[in-house]
Amino acid sequence: MSKKPNKVHIKTGDTVLVMRGKEAPHFDEKGKKVYTKGRVIKVLAKENRALVEGVNMVDKHARPSQANPQGGIIKKEAPIQLSNLMIEDPKTKQPTRVGYKFVEGKNGQQKKVRFAKKSGEILDK
Repeated sequence: MSKKPNKVHIKTGDTVLVMRGKEAPHFDEKGKKVYTKGRVIKVLAKENRALVEGVNMVDKHARPSQANPQGGIIKKEAPIQLSNLMIEDPKTKQPTRVGYKFVEGKNGQQKKVRFAKKSGEILDK
């Protein structure tokens, strides 16, 4: 019996901020909160995880192959838990929650879109 995929608030191509983990927010010299930011490469809904560009980098030991004749240690992204990510608000550049609403689409049909709760900006194009 396979597990049903969870409903996720993040899609491929979204810009997300890391809220927890080894790349959690920290404060700079001026006391401003600094977030680690990245673009979502792939969403793994069944595992409730996502691959984010440049986040959660791990070392992978690879033996020599046709594609990689040198072999050695390769740095690559590891999946990160979705609960540790928040979408970046397009207007304020701060983390925001995601809401859903219906807007008028093509042919006068209703279309369900995601919007940023902080600014009300629509996230889906």
